[in-house]
Amino acid sequence: MQIGHGPPSRRQAMFGGHGEVLVWDLLAGQAAPPFTSVLSCVLEAGGHVGRHVQQRDSEIVIGLTGCGEATVDGRPQPFGPGTVVFLPFRSTLELRNERADAPLRYLIVKATPAAAESTPAPGS
Repeated sequence: MQIGHGPPSRRQAMFGGHGEVLVWDLLAGQAAPPFTSVLSCVLEAGGHVGRHVQQRDSEIVIGLTGCGEATVDGRPQPFGPGTVVFLPFRSTLELRNERADAPLRYLIVKATPAAAESTPAPGS
């Protein structure tokens, strides 16, 4: 199953992980506020997207096929078809494809954080 048209962007060792991630930009530059991007991604067998912070947007990650693990703010959880992971602005994510013989496919939907989410915490 491929979701996306045309050639993908090929990214190696994302955020200090390992393996290749294919990324299709499904909005293709179209404005769709409050959504800032919709990405279709394929993480190669055994691949790993390293830990990274949601620096600009909130996002949800939706599992399509495969078997993996999503670690959000240090808490691991199973990730696969039908799984939806919510990542508030400033949270961290790490993704692992636990299969050595099949890719992990997922969608990422990013949106501008709600006003309460984007307000700095007192003392920060």
